[in-house]
Amino acid sequence: MTIDETAERLIPLPPELVAGYAMDWRNDAEWTQGIRTAELTREADGGGFGVGAEVTRTAYFLGKRIDYVLRVADYERSRLLDMVSVAGPMPMHVTYTFTPHPRGTLARIRVRGGTGGYYRLAAPIMARKVRSSIAKDLRDLEHRLRAPR
Repeated sequence: MTIDETAERLIPLPPELVAGYAMDWRNDAEWTQGIRTAELTREADGGGFGVGAEVTRTAYFLGKRIDYVLRVADYERSRLLDMVSVAGPMPMHVTYTFTPHPRGTLARIRVRGGTGGYYRLAAPIMARKVRSSIAKDLRDLEHRLRAPR
């Protein structure tokens, strides 16, 4: 079974602010469900963060610890972050997009992946959990950005 879930939210802040925060791997654990740690384990070909960079994440999903590595496949500052898994328990493709809107930023997360082994049995539950998690991620992103600093 494959999973293909998308969530979007209109955030009343400029794309540079929303995308700048969301696309910074150092903030992953603050607004992304289940992620406990995120570490830049490979820099982009030209250095820093961008296409070719790899982020290693440790997360908990359905009560199980998951360690996985996402490689940046496409990156456009303040607009797009597209990542594919290169190590982990299942194939995964995560895309963040940030589109200017008259009232702020339309933020969208799309998660695609296959389920196998342990996860094949839980696929229907997993799809619902992914949908719920990414919707909550976007709510948490907005709340974090709008909170007084």
